[in-house]
Amino acid sequence: MDEKLEVVIIPVSDVDRAKEFYQRLGWRLDATPPGVVQLTPRGSGCSVQFGPNLTSAAPGSAKAYLIVSDIEAAHDELATAGVQASGVFHRGPEGPVSGPDPERGSYRSFVSFSDPDGNSWLIQEITTRLPGRIDPGETSFGSASDLADAMRRAEAAHAEHEKRTGVPDADWPAWYAEYIVAERTGARLPM
Repeated sequence: MDEKLEVVIIPVSDVDRAKEFYQRLGWRLDATPPGVVQLTPRGSGCSVQFGPNLTSAAPGSAKAYLIVSDIEAAHDELATAGVQASGVFHRGPEGPVSGPDPERGSYRSFVSFSDPDGNSWLIQEITTRLPGRIDPGETSFGSASDLADAMRRAEAAHAEHEKRTGVPDADWPAWYAEYIVAERTGARLPM
């Protein structure tokens, strides 16, 4: 039986203020029973809920991750929404270093922000999953922009493939599909 994470409860002190904040991020307001506010980040299969008496945790004590395929675009969207966020950073041997990972490796570039209560969010750039994280039989994308980003990376890799072989690849759609699924699932990329 599949088990999928559906909802995470976050502790807030002011439900209306939190609702306004997360909607400003572009999160979808979902239909819920009275006394519960549920919002879903774009492209996510999991939502957050808050409301009076949903949790005994102290407001501001939650810590969570979001993932994106383009960390700089995510930072720009936060700024456009008026959210105070860290700059883009990556982790070096002695701690955080300003700017994205120089190689733009998956799991290596971040932005952080907090909601008005101090619940902290870390956004992480992931373009290639570690092996075994996603079932290759169920590869999907949460948004058209994530799929478009994957297609752009496949296009760049395919151009290198054609340079290496010296031959135009008439079956490029199959090559793109193989590349995108391999990248998404952490499998070996086609050469």
